[in-house]
Parts: sequence; structure tokens; C-alpha cells
Amino acid sequence: MRRSQGRNCQRWCLTTMCRAQKTSGLFGKTEMHFPGSCEFRPRILIDVSKIDMATTVLGFNISMPIMIAPTAMQKMAHPEGEYATARAASAAGTIMTLSSWATSSVEEVASTGPGIRFFQLYVYKDRNIVTQLVRRAERAGFKAIALTVDTPRLGRREADIKNRFTLPPFLTLKNFEGLDLGKMDKTNDSGLASYVAGQIDRSLSWKDVKWLQTITKLPILVKGVLTAEDARIAIECGAAGIIVSNHGARQLDYVPATIMALEEVVRAAQGRVPVFLDGGVRRGTDVFKALALGASGIFIGRPVLFSLAAEGEAGVRKVLQMLRDEFELTMALSGCRSLKEITRDHIVTNWDAPRNITPRL
Repeated sequence: MRRSQGRNCQRWCLTTMCRAQKTSGLFGKTEMHFPGSCEFRPRILIDVSKIDMATTVLGFNISMPIMIAPTAMQKMAHPEGEYATARAASAAGTIMTLSSWATSSVEEVASTGPGIRFFQLYVYKDRNIVTQLVRRAERAGFKAIALTVDTPRLGRREADIKNRFTLPPFLTLKNFEGLDLGKMDKTNDSGLASYVAGQIDRSLSWKDVKWLQTITKLPILVKGVLTAEDARIAIECGAAGIIVSNHGARQLDYVPATIMALEEVVRAAQGRVPVFLDGGVRRGTDVFKALALGASGIFIGRPVLFSLAAEGEAGVRKVLQMLRDEFELTMALSGCRSLKEITRDHIVTNWDAPRNITPRL
């Protein structure tokens, strides 16, 4: 790909994503939490000279509870795409999740060097393709499968329809390149929607979570849970963890913001598996709120794409460092020296019952 071609894609991506945020009337309520939904109750006069943000996820040690969510087609944002994101995640000592629809293959991402990586999976109608893909991820050293369960059909993405979205001709879905599934056809509406309709299995059900366990020894995270009912079923079906996600608010309008659905799922899990939050995190303060509501960690998507489009690998490193610094400061000013000290008592939400505090005379 020519350099100028890549830079043009970069500018297009930044402009398009920023415009989408400004014009989407539901964005503030469905993907992010609205202002004032959580407020802090900081504790004072605690020695916070040392702050420990390290944690473990599925037994893997990471430097902070901030991880990278799967986002597709990253070379539309920057010529180095997933390569840059993988290197930045490794440098930050955290986890990158690679999308099935990446513009770099699992083998190519593995070639960037060491790192803890998960693989996000869409289930195709042809289960042989799924089996091949999962086993390739295993051989490439990926440590878990994040099974996306909220996309039996693609949501009505009106911007994609208006723009007749498809992959640029110089890019492919690399994981499917040798299977003749790496390209999207041009259509009169959304090429991605047509691709999903033709390839993704709408019959996906809970029995397939169990089926996946027969073809891989990797732990399976169920991504796309928003209710207590589904959290309990996921655990019964052998999920190693749950990711609370509304797919960036691009699937179904009027679903709750992830921060608002989180606590219900955490209570249903009852500590049997870790629960993670994906979506809506923009500041280190958001990370603190999620952990106070019971999350074991969070995944970020849009901040990575924005920073990747702006400055490539350096941009992704910068956004991870910014979130880390903000989160550390929030911990210190809240009187928390380690993640286990972050509790529900450190925040109050607008869905809490009023606190009855009797004043002392």
C-alpha cells in the first residue's frame, strides 16, 4: 500500500469517527454512561505513597486492569494497524484482543513479538472455518477466545448504509484470506452487513459455547452479556469469564450503557468467574467506577482506534499511558493503594437508594 493512500485512510477514519460521535443522538446514553451516573466517595488520610495497579486475568499477570478490546480493520485507521496495537499493548504490559475481522492475521500479529493476546471469534456458518481459525490462534500463542454473542445479525448502522461501506480494495480480512472470505463485495447499502448476512451463523446458541470447548483448550470469554439471566447461563455452559458489552452501542438501540448493566451481571456471577466491562471508558476515572461496581478489568476500543489513527503505535502507547496515569491518580485521591481496596463504598450511583445519614448533634 502506498504511503499517501494509508495517510488518506487515516484522515478519513479520524474525520468519520469524530463526526459519528457528534451526530449520534443515542451515543451518550447507550455506549457511555451519562454525566453524573456515578460519583466518588473518596477516603482521606491514607498513605498512598505506593500504588499497585497490577492484576491477573485468567492467570496471566498484567500491569493494570486496562486491556484492549477487539476492533476490526485497524489498517483503515493506520497503515500498521494491528501490528502497532499489538506492540503498544505488549510495551504497556497488558492484553490485546485481536478481532476475527482484523486486517492482520493471527500469525502476523504473533510475529510482532511477545505479548498476552486474546482472539475474538465470530462463528461462521461453516464450522470447519471456525475450527481452523481457533486452532490457528492456539498455534500462534493466543491465550483465550472472546466469543462475540450479540451479533446474529448486524445492527442497522445507518452511516454504513449511507456511505455504502466496504473494505478498501488494498485491504482484506487477513484471517480469511486463504479461504476466499477476505474481501467484501460492494453493494447498494452496507457491504459489511451483506458479508455478515452471508457468513455469520444466526443459529448460534448456548450449545455452541459447549461445542467450542470440544475443539479448544483455551478459556472462553462470552462477550456481549447485558443481563443476569444470560450471565448465569454462560457460567452453566462453562464460560471462563464474561464481558459486559453492547457492541459499542451499534447493535440495538435503547440497551443500557455497559456501566449500568455491569452490576447486575456481577451479582449474578457471584464471584464464580471474572466479569469485565467493554465500552464507554474514556478516562481513568471510568476504570475506577467499573472496578468499584465489581469488574475485574476493562477493555477499551474507540480510544485505541482514535489514537492509532492519530499517531500509530506511539498514539496507542500514549492513550494507554494516559489512562494508566489517570487511574493511578484516581486511586490515590480515593484512598486506594491496590485494586482490592476499591470497593462499592467508594462510589454512589444515581440508581442507588438514597442514603439515610443521621446527623450527629
